[in-house]
Amino acid sequence: MTNSYKENFNREGYVVIKSLLSEHEVHILKDEAVKVLNDKQVNNEGVYLGMAVASPAFKKFAANPKLVTALKEIIGNDVVFLSVKIVFKNAGTDFGSPWHQDYPYWEGSHKYSVWVALDDARLDNGCLRVVPGSHLLGDIRHNGDASDGLGFGNRLNEEEIDPTKVIDLPVAKGDAIIFHDLLLHASRPNQSGKDRWALISTYKDGTQEDPPYNWAKAAFPISSSE
Repeated sequence: MTNSYKENFNREGYVVIKSLLSEHEVHILKDEAVKVLNDKQVNNEGVYLGMAVASPAFKKFAANPKLVTALKEIIGNDVVFLSVKIVFKNAGTDFGSPWHQDYPYWEGSHKYSVWVALDDARLDNGCLRVVPGSHLLGDIRHNGDASDGLGFGNRLNEEEIDPTKVIDLPVAKGDAIIFHDLLLHASRPNQSGKDRWALISTYKDGTQEDPPYNWAKAAFPISSSE
């Protein structure tokens, strides 16, 4: 990749930021996530939305200066944070996320997700998989079978994905992946017997109008002066 986040993002639909968070910052956020999940009595569904409402630590994380610099290069100066969720694949989680785009879940203007590893994400424990450049294909109809009870009501069938175009994105804890909401992505199952936790925060271009989202209760603008 070149040094231009925007150039690479426009071409591939994602960029990787190495060492966005220090090991100490990762430790703090994971400990705080455990407290939130315990306080909310969240069972093992694997996902909890609303972390920035539950704890100020996650709202602070959303405005991380290094991350904001990258987002402003990609999106523009009017960046708005919408929400952040925790995705917790624990030691016994042996299923991966199916292939999908995020856009069908919110529609409106395009959104930008930031996937941050709170544990090393490897091939054996659930790292992300993407189809580079697939965001340029536009909004794809999602007709995959969602009867397995694992969520993801909008999904594609595996056979709709050309395996020769798929790449895996193993990253270290503290690394971040920013991706477009039309990028085709999935994750591998966690077969390691160890945790694979990640934070996923969502942002938008504040110059674009959207309907009110009931899941964006902690939304705030990140001004161009920051």
